[in-house]
Amino acid sequence: MKVLFTFKEFLTDKKEELESLGYELYYEKESSLEFKPYMEEIDILVCYNPFNNVDIKRFKNLKWIQLSSVGLDQISEEVGEYIKEQGIILTNNKGGYGIPIGEWIVMNILELSKKSYDFFENRRERKWKPIYNITEIYGKTIGMLGTGSIAIEAAKRLKPFEVEILGVNTDGRAVEHFDKCYSMKDINLVLNKSDVVVVTLPNTEDTYHILNEKALDEMKEESCLINVSRGRVIDEDALIRKLEKGDIKGAALDVFEEEPLAKESRLWDFKNVIITPHNSWVSDNSFHRRTEMFYENLKRYSLNEKLLNTADFKKGY
Repeated sequence: MKVLFTFKEFLTDKKEELESLGYELYYEKESSLEFKPYMEEIDILVCYNPFNNVDIKRFKNLKWIQLSSVGLDQISEEVGEYIKEQGIILTNNKGGYGIPIGEWIVMNILELSKKSYDFFENRRERKWKPIYNITEIYGKTIGMLGTGSIAIEAAKRLKPFEVEILGVNTDGRAVEHFDKCYSMKDINLVLNKSDVVVVTLPNTEDTYHILNEKALDEMKEESCLINVSRGRVIDEDALIRKLEKGDIKGAALDVFEEEPLAKESRLWDFKNVIITPHNSWVSDNSFHRRTEMFYENLKRYSLNEKLLNTADFKKGY
């Protein structure tokens, strides 16, 4: 079986093990990928987003695509339809980034509560100025929109702070580490109750701008907003208006409607908005976990066993 990787480090870590399983391995750099004749015989594609550079239909023998991402945003409707029509297996990296993103969520909840941005500004100006309007997260309510692997890892790490953790999922089913979960139809109730709202929802037609102006107005005054899912889940213009009015304590945003975030975006102007460049998933262990999951799936495939993390276009992951 022939496998095309767009991750070079994977071949150095697991090359011998994969060859011993009977795989014939190829590598092409994803950002400059061009279709080559040998690719017609590729059985498996391990990648993030080669779909903008090459026509997937030219991979005549393709049976399985393994993505490095959790979400499926990079797959257009046309490509998605082709994958489904051809019966090509699609798997993602669900669970692979839960720990670093969970830590990122905890860090930024604390940064916003402790007003670190004010201390950073004072330090730059060499100004000795105590700040007294700082809050604890002890006893606060954290509302998680989405209760998947990322939210679970964050909830697990927040529990020792003695907070109440509410979750929102499709049907209100109970999830470990959450005190109570609600269905999507009760999202406003969670927004009303939460001192911190954490967004981990996938990007789908149903979640597009789910946090619009009306929904954002449901949030408590002096609450904080954290987004590690996809930028399109939040109406950025509505969020900016809320920040301008001072109705929100602050926000920590790792994802945006358009990436990179435009230099002229008003979001850069708010000192109480923490901005990171879609970086929350990165850690010293992220690539190792990804490699191990890919290897496990390739081993299973060689043995005709059930693969991990089969993706669902309807769910968006």
